[in-house]
Amino acid sequence: MSKESLRTIICSAIAAACVACWVTREPEPDSSPPVAEAADAPELDPEESRLVATFERSAPSVVFILVLRRDVFSFDVETVPRGSGVVWDQEGHIVTNCHVIEGAEAIGVTLFDQSSYPVEKVVGVSPEKDLAVLRIKAPREKLHPVRTGDSDRLRVGMTALAIGNPFGLDNTLTKGIVSALGREMASRVGRTITDVIQTDAAINPGNSGGPLLSSSGEMIGLNTAILSGSGSSAGIGFAVPSNTVKRVVTQILEHGRVIQPGLGIYFVRDPLARRWGLKKGVLLQRVLPGSSAERAGLRGIRYFRDGSLAPGDIIVKIDEHEIDDSNALLNTLDRYQVGDVVEVTFIRDGKTNKVRARLQAVD
Repeated sequence: MSKESLRTIICSAIAAACVACWVTREPEPDSSPPVAEAADAPELDPEESRLVATFERSAPSVVFILVLRRDVFSFDVETVPRGSGVVWDQEGHIVTNCHVIEGAEAIGVTLFDQSSYPVEKVVGVSPEKDLAVLRIKAPREKLHPVRTGDSDRLRVGMTALAIGNPFGLDNTLTKGIVSALGREMASRVGRTITDVIQTDAAINPGNSGGPLLSSSGEMIGLNTAILSGSGSSAGIGFAVPSNTVKRVVTQILEHGRVIQPGLGIYFVRDPLARRWGLKKGVLLQRVLPGSSAERAGLRGIRYFRDGSLAPGDIIVKIDEHEIDDSNALLNTLDRYQVGDVVEVTFIRDGKTNKVRARLQAVD
């Protein structure tokens, strides 16, 4: 071996030893106070692990709804935390409660990563179901659509999880159970929302519009109201079932409004009909020309030249569903699709009659 080669090997060995000495040498004494080592993460039991995983998977689908509101006295504009919502798809559609955006001059949406976007358009609303569809322009990779479940398969006692922004505190999780099914509650316009889910998962102001989830993280309802004399959580919350949400949102995205199946009629309002002595059913005031009701032979109130009138038909049943009032009629028709044929039972001149009618689209 030449001297040059031997010198190269020796120099390389010395350099490697120096590097190893620098890496492994003990640190110099530090006069600063010792820092306690971070405690190990707590060990989770199987149920806790499922809850943590469900929250971490579902929370990115929940958004914070803020509105701009002008003070009626000072005319100052302020940003007000109003409620929650869910990401519906990667096209930027957000679903929330209708009452969450009510009266807003402008609406903003804050995503899970704290990025905020103005609402470009209110795509459509359904006050009868307390639902609204908004649209924002956000990158697709920031939008994590909520997974929707089948609310018809729910059973009392199943786990229910609520995620939302109560009192402006974002990303809050509460746990409970499905306490009852098939509840009814009045919407902002007086129509009854049927098949409402009752839960004891804590729902406070600000949770409105957020999802009610199953233990697997599927949205089974959209939180909409609490039953409380004080306005705070009283352990009883209500959610619009996910199947209703899917039906309404799908129609709004396709048509910009909800397509209501109906007969093409106007009816006398219940309080007036009751004053006229009607105890049960819906009194027809007018049947629209060319409507499904007219083709089926139904009649509204008829006026004669001598000033007298003949009462309209009284609808008392649609198929096997009893019709006690106008709410029952509208909610029963909600069960059907445009084009379905139903059997209408009605009373005319004291006699019970039946006709078949094909439901049409009505506003």
